[in-house]
Amino acid sequence: MPIRVFIDGAVRPPEEAKVSVLDRGFLYGDSVYETIGTMYGRLFAARGHLDRLERSARRIGLRVPPRAEIEGAIAQTIAAAGNPETRVRVILTRGVGKLDLDPASCDDCRLVVIAFPLGAPSAEMFEKGVAVAIVSVARNSPQAIDPAVKSGNYLNNVLALGEARRTRGAYEAILCAGDGSIAEGSTSNVFVVVRGEVWTPQPEVGILDGITRAKVLELARAAGIKVVERRIQPDELRGAD
Repeated sequence: MPIRVFIDGAVRPPEEAKVSVLDRGFLYGDSVYETIGTMYGRLFAARGHLDRLERSARRIGLRVPPRAEIEGAIAQTIAAAGNPETRVRVILTRGVGKLDLDPASCDDCRLVVIAFPLGAPSAEMFEKGVAVAIVSVARNSPQAIDPAVKSGNYLNNVLALGEARRTRGAYEAILCAGDGSIAEGSTSNVFVVVRGEVWTPQPEVGILDGITRAKVLELARAAGIKVVERRIQPDELRGAD
């Protein structure tokens, strides 16, 4: 199934989608992004994701294109890809500037949208689950990188997942915060069920306050399930119901 990319104002096949080596997103991870999936052909929580994209951009002083421009690029790219269900990655980079770390050296913004097949979990994953591993790579300190910013600076998660898969034989990595408590997965939020309650790390631990995470908490509370946001120790995760 095809992948299509919106870049520089047009939708292109991936082999024709080019980014300059001087783009600050490529050079420094100076970018923000969101990933949005479709369900039954409709984008899931698109408003929440795009609101967070704009918040992330503002927090790093990155100019944001008008919302209508972003939504139009998403719609064009999804239509061109033509997949039954789609995962969309929306990226804003600071664009091309001088070879200088100072963000003020560039006053540009590049919008990139990538549409590709959703790749949802298989039926076997839902039925049997997957292996996860608590890895040695720690979650970035909130004092170093604001966890509220969903940025393209993703090496922390890349190394964590690499450790989980190649040295631990696990599907997903679980990272701990600086205090040793559970933070989040490399590409996921963490929830544990204990005596009928749902526990999840609180945002203050240094996690991304996820859009899907908020929806899970909303649905759990609506169903009368007690939700507790707290610090979770590794042994509590291992011993969860």
